[in-house]
Formats: sequence, C-alpha cells, structure tokens
Amino acid sequence: MEILTTAEMDRADRLTIAAGTPGFALMLSAGQAVAEAASNLATDLAAEGPIMVVAGPGNNGGDGFVAAAELAAQGREVCVILMCERDALHGDAASAARGWKHPVLPFNPQAIGKPALIIDALFGAGLSRPVEGDARAMIEAINANGAPVLAVDLPSGVNGTSAAVMGVAVHATETVTFFRKKPAHLLLPGRLQCGRVRLADIGIDAGVLDEIKPQAFENSPQVWRASFPVPKIASHKYARGHVLAVSGEIASTGAARLSARAALRAGAGLVTLASPRDALAVNAAALTAVMVRPVDTVIEFGEVLADKRFNTVMIGPGAGVGQRTVDFVHTALGAGRHPVLDADALTSFAQAPDRLFEAIKAVHDAQVVLTPHEGEFPRLFSDMSNKHPGRSKLDRVRAAAERSGAVVLLKGADTTVASPDGRATVAANAPPWLATAGSGDVLSGIIAGLLAQGVPAFEAASMGVWMHGEAAREAGPGLIAEDLPEVMPAVFRHLYDEFGIDY
Repeated sequence: MEILTTAEMDRADRLTIAAGTPGFALMLSAGQAVAEAASNLATDLAAEGPIMVVAGPGNNGGDGFVAAAELAAQGREVCVILMCERDALHGDAASAARGWKHPVLPFNPQAIGKPALIIDALFGAGLSRPVEGDARAMIEAINANGAPVLAVDLPSGVNGTSAAVMGVAVHATETVTFFRKKPAHLLLPGRLQCGRVRLADIGIDAGVLDEIKPQAFENSPQVWRASFPVPKIASHKYARGHVLAVSGEIASTGAARLSARAALRAGAGLVTLASPRDALAVNAAALTAVMVRPVDTVIEFGEVLADKRFNTVMIGPGAGVGQRTVDFVHTALGAGRHPVLDADALTSFAQAPDRLFEAIKAVHDAQVVLTPHEGEFPRLFSDMSNKHPGRSKLDRVRAAAERSGAVVLLKGADTTVASPDGRATVAANAPPWLATAGSGDVLSGIIAGLLAQGVPAFEAASMGVWMHGEAAREAGPGLIAEDLPEVMPAVFRHLYDEFGIDY
C-alpha cells in the first residue's frame, strides 16, 4: 500500500474537498473512527475510569472533540483537556468543538487524573518544530500516567514525514490514522512511538492517488506481485539463472557460503562459489548443491564470467577489503552481469565511492543492488548523515540511489529500498531476532537468487527484504543465520497460497 508524506496527505484531503466532500465531513469520519478504536481498546483492556481526550488547537484536536462527543453518546464517561481557549479554535476544529456540549478542563497535567484511556489529539502529523513549554509538560505527563494511549493520526511530537521525535513524543499503545500510512508509521524512531497502527477509511477515494502519484510503498507482496518468479513446468535449471558468489580467504569463508546457499534457496537454478585456492578444500567440504570453482585473480574471475550463463554476481560477504575486491566489482560490471554488492565490496570503495558510481552508470540498464547497513552507508554517502532530524531514512536512501545509479537497500528494523527513479519501499515485518550475525549475508544471497531469475533489481531487493523478514518469523526466536535458508520453502508456500498459485 502507498505511503503518503504529510504534504501528500494534505493534498489528498484538498482533492477530496474540491470533489465535493466537505472538510467537516472528513473530520466527522475521522473522529468516529477514533471513537471506535478507543471503545475497542478500552473494552479489550477492561480498564476503569473516564476516557480522557487531550486536544490541541488544530484539526487533530477537532478529531478529538468528535471522538469525545461520539463516546459520550455511547454512554462512556469522557473528559476533554484543551490546549487553548475554546473560542480560539477556527474552521472545522471550532465546528467540532461546538458538538461537545460539556466543559473543557484546563491545559494542566494534573487534570489528566487516572483515566481508563487517554486519547492523544494534541498535534497532527505535520509537526515541524521541537515541542516545548506546556505542550512538552503535557506529553511527559501522558507518558508518565500509566494509562493506555490512543494517538490520533500520529503520536504527538512525531514528525509524520521524517519520523523524527521533535524533542519529546507520546508513547502510544495504539495509533489510528486515516486513508494511508505516513512514513513515520513505518520508519524509526517514529514507529517506536506508535504501538499498533490502525488504518481507517474516512471517505477519501483512492482515485486521488492517480493525481498525487506517490512513489513510496509499505513493502508487501502486493507491491511486487507482478514480478514474482514462478518456475514453469518446461523450465530447467539454466533457465532459472546462475549466480556466481565470491568467497574470501580461508579465515573468512562462512559469509559467502551463507549467501550462496540463500541464492539457491531463493530459486536460482545454479550457484557457484568462486573460491581462492587456499580456501578451496574448506568451501568444498562445507557445500553440496553449491558448486565450487578456484578463482584467485581478477583475470581468472573474468575468464569465469566469459560464460554468459553466469548472469548474477554476489560480491561482498567475507570477500576482503582491498584492490582485489575492487577489481572483481569492476569486472562484473564490465561484463554486464547483475551484481549484488554488500559488506566488503562497499567498504573497498570507501576512499573513492564516485569510481563505483561512475562504473555503475556506464552500464546500460544497470541492474545493481547495494546493500549497506547504517555503519557501511556513510562510507559511500558520507554527506547523508543519519543524525539530521529533518532527513528521514527514506530521503537518504532515495538520494543515495539517485547518486549511485543503483538500487540501494539500507538495512535495519525499517529496511528501506530505493530505485534511482524514486520508487521506494519500507519494510515493517522484520522481527527483532533477525539482528544476528550473518543474516545480512543471507539477505544478499536471496536478492541475488531473485535477480538470477530475471526479477528487476528494485523488485528483487524489495521482495528479498520481505522474504527475509518472513523467514525470520518462520524460524522464530533463537534463530541463527544458517536457519534462514532452511525455512525459505515455507515462505514460498505462503506466497504461493496468497497468490493462488498451484504447487
């Protein structure tokens, strides 16, 4: 599903209003959705006491007033704390406040009391400056209260587009948002404040997306369904591609073997490990279905790639940092193969990243995937700091893809993939136990296996990220990287079932 920035969501509202739906009708629908979510949450938790709505001066506060009136009409005990004077409200928010026929409490943290539930309707997704003064004190009091919190649109204090916490933010139990998620519902640190996210339909027609043309999506099978590779009955192993994975020296061979096995599990017809001769016995003894071939020099590597059946190259995991790896990367690019570059392949270009980017852009229809984690990313993109509060991970990865000419995948709990053309996906399905040694090597191998089958680079990277997360869920807590390729068949069965494919 599409992800909308706050500006894109504002445009969706304006287009809907211009098409004949009054803004206040949207606010009524939003407030009713908040009331329904609050009622369900309060019932589930069986908490005693009133529902406390903390309302701000804008449309977020208007949603809160509508929810308060709806809950009161259902017989719930409801109180409202308002950040400003009631007569200072304007527009739809003022109309919503007129529907609340009861007093409002002063904007004082002590007024919260001991509620069954707090509805956070202070600020919307567009907050762009740090929270200070009375608002900060109120947010801190909400967090310290101990009552469950339902946030309206986004927890107050979170910027909807950058996902930054603007000094302090509400820590919500649940968040109810409208029409489409914002980047902060998926990107860290904002996502950590949201709790469970509910998406409510408030009457905005999906047709507005045709004009907005969003290019960011939550990573899910619906995004890349059309590119999902399904073997044909008459197919054979050579038709499913041949991955060449590069091993490092004898003391660092495990990472490449993890990648190679993952590529095979992801559906590549064949996988060969290019191994230095001093590591040949170690690699051969540890592999069965993956073939092993002695390769020490770039000349030998080029000779192997003269066989055009090697259509995808995996360089990085355990390859070693240095000129040999640089030369291998240039050779793979010059041969027109589809490289997945990870780990040591990225660090080897840290002193001259533009050399890598120029080589990528020199390839016609380059299908190249770079897979850094946050430690490796600044070695290639040193000016794209992850410390700048106004620049989201999504912004950084998009800029990196445009600069490099490659599909860039920045790993993490919110792994983000971007293409040079601006398309991007953000994943939210990775469990915490996926953070273990070697899991990134497996991810690179999965992507290489998909590329080998003809999946385009952006779709292969997005698909690989999602499958990687689902494999970790399938394996469960306690997994190690070696477990991930072994549960890939279960992930494929899940996708075949979802897509209605017989197997």
